[in-house]
Amino acid sequence: MTAPIPHPQRLRVAHLNPRGDNPFALEPDADTRQAIAAELDLLDLPRLSFQGTIRAERDDAWSLTGQLAARVVQPCVVTLKPVRTDLREQVVRHYTPHLREPDAEEVEMPDETLEPLGRFIDLSAVMIEELALALPEYPRAEGAALGDSAIEDNAPDTRRPFAGLGKLIGGDPDRG
Repeated sequence: MTAPIPHPQRLRVAHLNPRGDNPFALEPDADTRQAIAAELDLLDLPRLSFQGTIRAERDDAWSLTGQLAARVVQPCVVTLKPVRTDLREQVVRHYTPHLREPDAEEVEMPDETLEPLGRFIDLSAVMIEELALALPEYPRAEGAALGDSAIEDNAPDTRRPFAGLGKLIGGDPDRG
């Protein structure tokens, strides 16, 4: 097995070895992680790595298999306190030159791992997309809960939004 390419961003498909594994390893520096964190609305991204291999398949296609590992810090949806989460995701992509762009606005994709093959495979884009998909949607700090009711005691009853309308126009609110 050959050593991984240390910091590839985009791999030119024409330069990949069609007869063996093409290993890669990405570990963005602190400035790059900070930029990714800002793009994804994270409080911090202290750790991020993406490594794997690209291998030729039949019919001029290529497959990417790898592992994404990250530590993300997001605001709690209840308290806004920082929530740290460790992520480990398996990544699989199949690049094919025979995939056409859909003609209609909405189409059903048969295989979410299929990608059109261009002149380059952008490993950074794959890494950021997989990180975005892996993020917890509603991170919660330990012990954070909304409770039984998120409505304060003195807040108006929103279950009957027109209950006070009768008083405004001089009618009887209890008459139906």
